[in-house]
Amino acid sequence: MSDIILGTCGPIAGPHPAGQPLTRAERIEKVNAVLIERAERIMENQASAYSLFQTAIILQEQVHKRTEELLAAKFRLEKSNRDMLEAKEAAEVANRSKSTFLAAAGHDLLQPLNAARLLVSLLAEHSLAPGGLKLVEQVDRALSSIEDLIKSVLDISKLDAGVMVPNMDVVSIREILAAVAGEFAPVAFQKGLRLSVKSPDVIVRSDPMLLKRILSNLASNAVRYTASGGVLLGARQRGEQLRIDVVDTGIGIPPDQNEAIFREFHRGPAVCGDAAFGSGLGLGLAIVRRMTDALGHTLAFRSVEGRGSIFSLSVPIATREGTVVDVARLAAPSAYRLRGAHIMLVENDRPVVEAMSALMERWHCSMRFARDVASSVALASDQHFAPDLLVVDYHLDNGLCGLDVVDAVRAATGRLVPTIITTADHSPEVEARVGARGFPLLRKPLKPAELRALITHCLS
Repeated sequence: MSDIILGTCGPIAGPHPAGQPLTRAERIEKVNAVLIERAERIMENQASAYSLFQTAIILQEQVHKRTEELLAAKFRLEKSNRDMLEAKEAAEVANRSKSTFLAAAGHDLLQPLNAARLLVSLLAEHSLAPGGLKLVEQVDRALSSIEDLIKSVLDISKLDAGVMVPNMDVVSIREILAAVAGEFAPVAFQKGLRLSVKSPDVIVRSDPMLLKRILSNLASNAVRYTASGGVLLGARQRGEQLRIDVVDTGIGIPPDQNEAIFREFHRGPAVCGDAAFGSGLGLGLAIVRRMTDALGHTLAFRSVEGRGSIFSLSVPIATREGTVVDVARLAAPSAYRLRGAHIMLVENDRPVVEAMSALMERWHCSMRFARDVASSVALASDQHFAPDLLVVDYHLDNGLCGLDVVDAVRAATGRLVPTIITTADHSPEVEARVGARGFPLLRKPLKPAELRALITHCLS
């Protein structure tokens, strides 16, 4: 604030109205007025500054409070994240444990189921009254349903746990579709449906086993939910992809069921004339979606309720370099030549041994069994029993692999004895190891007709 000088410096303001200069008292009064005005402005400014100071304090307190709240929220979020991470890790451990448990339990469940199906097959060959034969057929269908359920649950568990790893290869789509059509042709004929295949001669890159299972599940649903008309398995090229269509003239899918059909145990309504085909488990499309995701393929569908559905699978087209996987299965022999054959069974499950013994006796074969390397070598070296065929379980006691038993028997006898490997382990690793050795593989529960046909083929 600039200084105010009092003294004889002359008038402060203009001259007195009467033309006379201000008196000393008037000048002092005038100065006082100016000082008071300045003081009032200073006080107002100080009041405003104080008000701003108080506002700043209040804002600072609010910022501090909000900061504490944010820190508390951050700590809660970090704790929540830690809890979620721990829960995720626990879930992953539980999932792996579940997968291991189901695989082990599935193997143990399939073993007695295998024996039961063999015994039911034997029972069916006995002379039974019509009522008894009908009961045997019902028991066999029930056992078949249990088998399908166990296998499906195992598949879903392995796919969810990431245990089932695709083995990508090149395969002819025409052969795949022909194999699928051959599988469902009898059922389609029984229901009066047309089942046709239209496919170019194209090879694709996929896992042949999983690809065939996807298409088999789609074809199974198409035949199951179609009462009249037909089913078409077709393929056409779309750029670098091959679109495989499974088309039916069935009941179709309501729009509100578009997601539900891929859930586990979701089943559509029964279809007239479907009694011989079976009711289904409601796991087919759940497995299809998981397998499609595992392969990296694309699955789409469109449907009109009451008119039918089209499921489309897009698979990458491959070049013809390298070996194309042979899809054709072992051909059924034209005649059965089992009588008198020496069959050596290497098996560690007693009920399976008893069932196989009864079955071989029914087929007029001579069967003896072993359960480890020593007994197998001793039996195979017996001059009175030179085995014509080995039927060997893949998993034996004490972690012994059936392939090692085969090697030991062949080394001891000096003969490449024909061999069939059986197993209740449906993992791709087992299939790959057995396939690499060139042995036919039968999965438990064994189907007597399939076993008999394969034994005949190996002995022919």
